[in-house]
Amino acid sequence: MTKKLEFDWHIKVPNVLVNGCEFDMWTEEEGLESNCLFKVDEYGFFINWKKEGCDGDVLELCQVSDIRKGGISKDSKLYSQMQTNYGDSTFEDRVLTICSGRDYVNINYHHVVCPDSKTAEEWQNGLRKITHNNKMNNVCVSTNLMKHWMQLCMKTDPQGKVPVNRVVKTFASGKKDTKDIIKYLDDLELRNKTEKGKNDFIDSKDFTFEKFYTLYHKICPRTDDIGDLFSAIASEDEDYITVTEFIKFLNEKQRDPRLNEVLYPMYNEVRAMQIISTYEQDEKTKKSKKLSKDGFTRYLMSDENAPVFLDRLDVYMNMDQPLPHYYINSSHNTYLTGRQFYGKSSVEMYRQVLLAGCRCIELDCWDGDEEPIITHGKAMCTAIPFREVIHAIKDTAFETSEYPVILSLENHCRKAQQYILAKCCDDIFGDLLLKEPLKDYPIQPGAPLPSPNALKKKILIKNKRLDPEKEREEMEKFKTGKLNDDDGEKEDSAAPSPTVISLDKKRKILVASKRLDKGSGQEDIDLFLKGELVLVEGEKDNISVPSNSSIDKKVSDVLEGVPLPTHYTGSTTNVHPWLSSMVNYTQPVKFQGFDVAERNKLHYNMSSFNESNGLSYLKSQAIDFVQYNKRQMSRIYPRGTRLESTNFLPQVFWNAGCQMVALNFQTPDLAMQLNQGKFEYNGNCGYLLKPDFMRREDKVFDPFADTTVDGVIAAQCSVQVISGQFLSDKKVGTYVEVDMYGLPTDTIRKEFKTRLVPSNGLNPCYNESPFFFRKVVLPDLAVLRFGVFDETGKLLGQRILPLDGLQTGYRHIALRTEANFPMSLPMLFCNIQLKIYVPTGYEDIMYALSDPLKYQSDLDKRSKMIQQMGVDDDDDDKANRSGGSEEGSASGGTVKKGSKSGGKDEAATPSSSTREIGKLVSRNSSALVAGISLMDKSDVHEEPIKLATLEKEKSFIKLLKKNKKEVDSLQRKHSKELQAVQKAQCLAIEKLTKGKSFGTKEELSSDPQIHELVVEQIKQWSDIKEKHRSSSWELKKQHLVQQHDVLKSLLETALAAKIKQQEAHHEREIKQLNQKQAKILVETTREVNNDKTLKSKTEKDRCVREKKQTNIKKFMEEIKQLETILNKRKDDLKSKLLREKQSIMKEVEERADAHRREQIECQLTPKKEFFA
Repeated sequence: MTKKLEFDWHIKVPNVLVNGCEFDMWTEEEGLESNCLFKVDEYGFFINWKKEGCDGDVLELCQVSDIRKGGISKDSKLYSQMQTNYGDSTFEDRVLTICSGRDYVNINYHHVVCPDSKTAEEWQNGLRKITHNNKMNNVCVSTNLMKHWMQLCMKTDPQGKVPVNRVVKTFASGKKDTKDIIKYLDDLELRNKTEKGKNDFIDSKDFTFEKFYTLYHKICPRTDDIGDLFSAIASEDEDYITVTEFIKFLNEKQRDPRLNEVLYPMYNEVRAMQIISTYEQDEKTKKSKKLSKDGFTRYLMSDENAPVFLDRLDVYMNMDQPLPHYYINSSHNTYLTGRQFYGKSSVEMYRQVLLAGCRCIELDCWDGDEEPIITHGKAMCTAIPFREVIHAIKDTAFETSEYPVILSLENHCRKAQQYILAKCCDDIFGDLLLKEPLKDYPIQPGAPLPSPNALKKKILIKNKRLDPEKEREEMEKFKTGKLNDDDGEKEDSAAPSPTVISLDKKRKILVASKRLDKGSGQEDIDLFLKGELVLVEGEKDNISVPSNSSIDKKVSDVLEGVPLPTHYTGSTTNVHPWLSSMVNYTQPVKFQGFDVAERNKLHYNMSSFNESNGLSYLKSQAIDFVQYNKRQMSRIYPRGTRLESTNFLPQVFWNAGCQMVALNFQTPDLAMQLNQGKFEYNGNCGYLLKPDFMRREDKVFDPFADTTVDGVIAAQCSVQVISGQFLSDKKVGTYVEVDMYGLPTDTIRKEFKTRLVPSNGLNPCYNESPFFFRKVVLPDLAVLRFGVFDETGKLLGQRILPLDGLQTGYRHIALRTEANFPMSLPMLFCNIQLKIYVPTGYEDIMYALSDPLKYQSDLDKRSKMIQQMGVDDDDDDKANRSGGSEEGSASGGTVKKGSKSGGKDEAATPSSSTREIGKLVSRNSSALVAGISLMDKSDVHEEPIKLATLEKEKSFIKLLKKNKKEVDSLQRKHSKELQAVQKAQCLAIEKLTKGKSFGTKEELSSDPQIHELVVEQIKQWSDIKEKHRSSSWELKKQHLVQQHDVLKSLLETALAAKIKQQEAHHEREIKQLNQKQAKILVETTREVNNDKTLKSKTEKDRCVREKKQTNIKKFMEEIKQLETILNKRKDDLKSKLLREKQSIMKEVEERADAHRREQIECQLTPKKEFFA
C-alpha cells in the first residue's frame, strides 16, 4: 500500500503491572520462592521477576495461555508449608496460576501468591487483557529484535548485569562463533572482563538497543541478500539509493500489480521521502534525498514489509451472514492429550483449545458413579468430571473471541445423568447458554440460521433432539415427576456381549461372539484386522494365545504396531426432555442424502461424517456437497483407526465448504499447522467467511475443477527463497520447502525445495531461482507453507500464509514452531511476486493492456533501433495494408482516397498505442481469422442452378424426345382422319352434282341441296378440327406436367448434391482444423520438454497440462466459430437454393400459364373451318 502503514499492535499495559508487585512464587518442581518482584514491560512482551540476590527470569506473554485464580500444590509438604505461611482458609483466593507452553499439551504452571485477593484480581484481569494479542505475534523483524534485546536485559545476574554467556548462547553455534561474538562485543566496548572469563558481563546501561542492533548485523551480516539487492537498485552510487531509484523499486517490486491504481495509487516522491525520513538514520543523507544501506535494511525489517496485509489480523470479514456461510475452528475428542487408546483426558485441554480460538469442542459424556464423566468410551482412556469441564468452558469460552461456542455432545448417559448434564449447563452457563431460538430466527423449514454477530457470547449445544410432540409430552411427565428413567435400548444394544481372554499382563482382546481356543491364532488375527477385535484393559494375568504352525509369534507380538479399530457405541437416542429443549440451531441427524436435505430445507439440521465417508461423498457428489453446505452445517472428524491422534488434511473438506473440520489439537502436525495458520486471521475469532461462490445459491462450484471459477481471477505466484536467519542454534545444514495447499489443481507438495546449505543454521543464503506457481485457480482458498528443515529432515520452523492476503515484494517471514507458536529470531527473507494469471500465448496482450504507454514506448524504441540498422518499417506497414485490403474489400471496409471516412481529423482516429494493441490482438487470432476467411471464400464462385442447365439433363432430353414422338403420332392420326373426311365430303359433292351443270360458282352455291350439304360438311369439319385441337391441347398439357415433375426431380437432386458437396467440404475443413490442432499439441509438448527453465518433470507436466488446457480451450473456440460459420454457410446455401428453386418453378409455372392462356384464347375466338 502506498499510504503510510498504521499498525498498532500495542495494547496498553495497566500501570499496576508495569509498576510491579512483590509476590511469592511456587512451582511443583522448584518449590516456594518468597518476595519475588514481578513486573510486565511497557510493551507487554514479558512477565519478568527477580528475587534479591538471584538471577532475573522472564516468561514470554505470547506463550502464556491462561491466568486463573486458585491452585493447590500436589506436594503434601509444600501444601502444608503454604497453609502454615498463608493460613488455611483464604490464601487460595490470593493465588494466581500462570499457564504457559509452546503447545497445547505440555503446559507449565507458575503459581504466585498475591498480598490480597484484590491485587490478585487486578493482576488476573490485567494479564488476561494483554495476552492472546494476535497482532503481537505478527510484529516485524525490528520489533522482534527489540523484544529479544529486552529479554536479554531482563535476564540479569544478581548484580543486575547482563551475563556475556547468555548473549553468546543466543547467537553461537560452535566455538568459532563464540570467539567471533566475543570479538564483536569487544569492538563495541560492551564486554567487562573478569579474572576467569566465565563471568564476563555487560553493563545494562551500556547495552542499548542500537548496540544490540549493530551486534546483530555483525553476527548475521546481510551482505549476500539485502546487500546484493541494494547494489542492484543503486545504479549510480553503490553507497546510496536515490529517491527516483527507490520509487522505481517500490512500484516495480513492492507493489502488487493487481491493485487498482485509483484506490491504491502508485508510490510517488512524497511517499518515498516519508519512508526515507522514517528509516534513514543519517540526517545528511535524508536531506540529499537518498537512502543508505542501513536505512534500506531498516525499511525491509519494518512493519511496512509484513508478508501479509496486517489489517487481516483484525475482524475484517462480514459477520452478519448465516452460520453455514463460515468455516468454524473445530476440535475432535477435545479432552485427550495424546493417543485415542490408553490416552489421558484433561480438563486443561478444553481451556487451551478454547483460548487458541477453537469454537466447536467435543464432549463424550458417559455415566459416572454419581455424576457424568467425559472419556473416550471403551478405549481405556482416563476420565474427567463433566462438571469441571463445564466450569473450564465458562471461564475461557470468550476470552479470545466473543463469537458463539458449539458444544458437540456425544451423549451415552442414562436419563438420570442426562438430567445432571442439563442442570450443570443451566446452572453454570446461565445466560451464556442459548436455551431458546432467537425471535428473528425461528426453527422452521427454509428459515436461515442466525449469524455469528447475532449469537455473540452464546453457547450452543449440539445433541440429538426429540420430536417436538414427544418432547412436550415427556417434559410434562418430567414436571409432574412421572418421567420414566428407564433408557430402553441404545443404538448398539444388538451387539453381542464379548468374550474376553488376555494376551499379556496389560492388554486383552475383546472377541464379538467368539471364544478363543488354542488353534485359533491366525483366524483371530484376521478378525482383528477386519475390525472385529478390540484391545481392552482387564485382569493382570499371564495367559497368552498359543500360535499355530503358520505363526511364529504370539498374537500380542503380531498385533504390535497394527492400527486398533475402535469399538464404537452409538449415542443414546433416549434423550432427557430438558436436555433436548436446550438444543436449537445445531440438531444432529443421520444423513439420508443430499436430495432429502434439499427437499426438507431444515437448515438447523446438521450431520457428521468421518473423513472416509466425507471423502466418499466428496468424490461421488462434490457439487451436491457444496450446495448442502450453503444451507446446513456439516462436521468432519477423523476416522477411528487414527489411534495416534494423527490428523487428515482439512483443506480437502474446506474446498467443499464443510464448516466444522474437527482436528486433534493435541497433535501438532501439518494439518493442525494449516488449521491454525488459516484461522489466525480475521482476529483469530474462530470464524472465517467462505468465498462468495460457496455461499450464493445461484452459483455452482465444483471443488475438483481445474478451470477458472466464475467471477474469480486466477493468480500467478512466484516465491524466491533468498536467505534465512537464526534457523538453528546448531551448526547444521538447512533447506526450505515451499508448498501450496488449495484446490486439488492448485495443491503442490514436496516439489519446490532449496538446495541444502551445509553447516550453517545462523544465516544460510540460498539465492534459489524462483519457485513458480503458474496458475492458482482459486486464490481465496489457497495457502503457502514455508517449512525449514535440517539435514536430517527435522522441522526447524514453519509458516502458513493465505494467498488472498499475501503482499508482493521482498519480505521477511517470521517462522513459527511446530505447534504454530511464534519464534522471535528465526525468519526467512523471500521475494514474493503475485500477478494475474495469463494463459500461455497471451502475455504480450496482457502486457500491452496493463501498461499501454510503456508498451508503445518499447515499440518506438525497437522501431528506432531497426531504422538505425537501415531497415524502414514502412515496408511492413505497406505490406500489411496491401494484405489487409483484400479482407477490407471483402467486408466492405475499404476506405478510398479522398473519401469522407479518410478525411476525418486526428481526434477521431485511435491512438498509436491502441492501434498497436489491436494489431497484437489481431496477430494472436490471425490463424483462425485466415482460416475462416478462406472458408468464407470457398463457395463464392459456385455456379447457380438454372432452368436451361436442368433442361440439358439426359432425363429431361429423353422426355422431350418421347413427347415429340407422341405429338408426331397424334398429328399423323389427325391427318388420316382429316383425309378420310375430306374424301367422303368430296364424294358427296360429286354425287350430288352428278348430271347437273352449273355455269358459274354463284349458280353452284345457290343450289339449295348443295348449300345444305356444304353447311353440313362445314359443321362436320369444324367438329373434327375442334376435337383434334382438344386432344392436342390435352397431350401438350400432359407433356408439361411430365416436364414439370422431371424438372422438379432434377432440381431436388441438384439441391441435394449441392448440400452434400458442401457438407463434404465442411468435414474436410474440420478434419484439417483437427489435424492442425493435434500438430500444435505435439509441438507444445516438444517445446515444453525442450524448455531448460523447467527443471523437474512435475513442473514440465504441469506446464504441458496448462498449455494443453489453454490450447484445447482455444481449439474449442475455433471449432465453435468454425461450426457457426459452417452453419451460416449451410443456411445461406439453403436460402440460395430455395430462391433458385422458386425461380425455376416460377418459370415452369409461367410456361404452363402461357399454354393455358393460349388454349382459352383459342376457345373464345369464333371460327368456322371447312375444306374447300
